Amino acid sequence: MAENWKVAGTYFESCNCQAPCACVCLGPPSDGDCAVLIGWHVDQGAFAGVSLDGLNIALFAYSPGHMLQNNWRVALYLDERGTPQQQEALGKIFSGEAGGALAALTPMIGEVMGVKSVAIEYRIDGKRRSLRIPQVADIEIEALPGQDGGDVTINNHPLTPAPGFAAVIGKSKRFRFTDHGFFREISDRNGFYSPFAYHG
Repeated sequence: MAENWKVAGTYFESCNCQAPCACVCLGPPSDGDCAVLIGWHVDQGAFAGVSLDGLNIALFAYSPGHMLQNNWRVALYLDERGTPQQQEALGKIFSGEAGGALAALTPMIGEVMGVKSVAIEYRIDGKRRSLRIPQVADIEIEALPGQDGGDVTINNHPLTPAPGFAAVIGKSKRFRFTDHGFFREISDRNGFYSPFAYHG
């Protein structure tokens, strides 16, 4: 029998595409390939009775061409503050193994490069979102200013890690990632953020 679980909180992502990233509307990446870092902060969550409140998760994904070619290379990073039971639960949920919304993305994965327990700093500061993993990642995005100071959003797009929520469009202040043989250091590229809620 599958475990009952649910998690909810906030997420953001940044990639090397021009903003807004065409991949979310099933278009090709603007630079021919796509390297994206996704971060989540769990405000409230539990998996089979194990609390997941306050923990962070990150996922790096690389597609050498169109995102729908189903050959992503991915690496998953789990909050080192979590107990072994919490990290196991996070691994199942955010890899898609436990089902739920993220399971829809798993057929696109061609290779899992690794799963690591690391320090993950996830921050929200007004319209900015940032994530830092020492020696691995340092990402910050800021929402684009819309009409009358409101957010610029995309709703109901077909390729999203946060279905059911409008994505706020932003641009990266910085994007640095180095792990598994990858090195990217760019800025002024795509970013999205929104709440998320998953269950299984």
